[in-house]
Amino acid sequence: MGSSAADSASWYCAMVLLAMILLGSIRESTVAEEEGEPIKGNNLRQRPCDEIYVVGEGETLHTISDMCNDPFIVERNPHIHDPDDVFPGLVIKIIPIHQY
Repeated sequence: MGSSAADSASWYCAMVLLAMILLGSIRESTVAEEEGEPIKGNNLRQRPCDEIYVVGEGETLHTISDMCNDPFIVERNPHIHDPDDVFPGLVIKIIPIHQY
């Protein structure tokens, strides 16, 4: 019976992550269309650094850290066991350090 609850929780988490990924991609497309920008490939330099960030094609934790000004990505994301094993679609938490 405990296995069923764990399976349900895992399924729920997977569906929430999938929904966040889909909503993020729809929002990015909509924003680009509204601003009159052509939608092409992955504009890595143009991506927003939201608190919930979905890793894109060709990105590394280092490039995301530099772009979003967050040097503590690994510490904030305990689900990342190997910083070199980052893949497109991975959801991470970003908290930029604001410079004044």
